[in-house]
Amino acid sequence: MRAPISIVIPTLNAAPQLAETLARVMEGVDAGVVRELIVSDGGSTDDIARLADTVGAEWVEGPAGRGGQLARGAEAAQGAWLLFLHADTWLPEGWSDDALAHLAHPDRALVFSLSFRGGGAMARITGGWANLRTRLFGLPYGDQALLISRALYDEIGGFSDIPLMEDVDLARRLGRGRITLSGRAVQTDPSRYQERGWLSQGGRNLWRLLRYFAGADPRELARSYRR
Repeated sequence: MRAPISIVIPTLNAAPQLAETLARVMEGVDAGVVRELIVSDGGSTDDIARLADTVGAEWVEGPAGRGGQLARGAEAAQGAWLLFLHADTWLPEGWSDDALAHLAHPDRALVFSLSFRGGGAMARITGGWANLRTRLFGLPYGDQALLISRALYDEIGGFSDIPLMEDVDLARRLGRGRITLSGRAVQTDPSRYQERGWLSQGGRNLWRLLRYFAGADPRELARSYRR
């Protein structure tokens, strides 16, 4: 029987982070749950293509934009399950055990709890808010990784080709009650928070989320995100 999970990683000049991301994925390869690794690139100019080739990943190219990149990666995937993973997110030890257990629930998606590498008290508060938001409202961050059956992914229409809020858009179509939160926590890169300040970046994120719910164009939100 073929391994069930295709891992899709969207990339854009993320080679420094990707090496460790791939190292954490190997646990699932050793456990026999990972069928393939797909790197969906948005026009990188670093050596990501070489790194992907070194680990035997399938390479998919197209315009930059996380929603579109995730959708193209999913289209190329052959597994009965899809694990969407950001290039700067590192899976926890034991993640493959949670993934195996979740295969019995094809009508639900699995996300991991969120933590940041370093950052102290503000990092813990920010991660705690993300996890509370997931429990109460079923709205995880894309940084929390997402394991979903191909059947459920197709049922809700997959990722929209939008440059920002693709994670919120998909979660809303899943609906509350169909997202399971793992007690194991991924680690994600805190650089953007450290550069702009934890309160400032957290406030920006919340304001963009509220604007999105109010009908703002994700393309305009993406431009403000990059400023």
